[in-house]
Amino acid sequence: MMRDHREAMLYIITGGFTTLVNYAAYGAFVWCHIDPIVSNVLSWFVSVTFAFVVNKWIVFESRSLESRKVTTEVVEFFGARVLTLVVSAVLFAVLFDYLGSEMGVHILTDEFFGIRGSEGYVTKLITSFVEIALNWVLSKYWVFRKEKSEA
Repeated sequence: MMRDHREAMLYIITGGFTTLVNYAAYGAFVWCHIDPIVSNVLSWFVSVTFAFVVNKWIVFESRSLESRKVTTEVVEFFGARVLTLVVSAVLFAVLFDYLGSEMGVHILTDEFFGIRGSEGYVTKLITSFVEIALNWVLSKYWVFRKEKSEA
């Protein structure tokens, strides 16, 4: 399975590590008495930087160190991540506010498999899957796309 789906498997594995980096960085910033909101922004930046490096080298095997190409990749990668962050935030708001309250689909806002108080966790889970999928597509087909000569 790893041979047939190597890129996707590596993306999932490095994504897990990226999540750990995000939480570790957040914890370190909070431990240093940095405001939690600022800590969250800083940990996002640290984890996206980590994600760029592992996606570039391990997942999509873009080994060029030519400064122009790396600069383009960095700008496109961070731009893509900001875009998916916005999409995720908007989708979360729509699912949580509109579907959860107006249409009465309460599983998205306050109950998950009979567990009360899961305020928004199912909505966050749904938006996370969308965000991960968009990140992969943008990384593969835009940021780290293979030129015809590389393929």
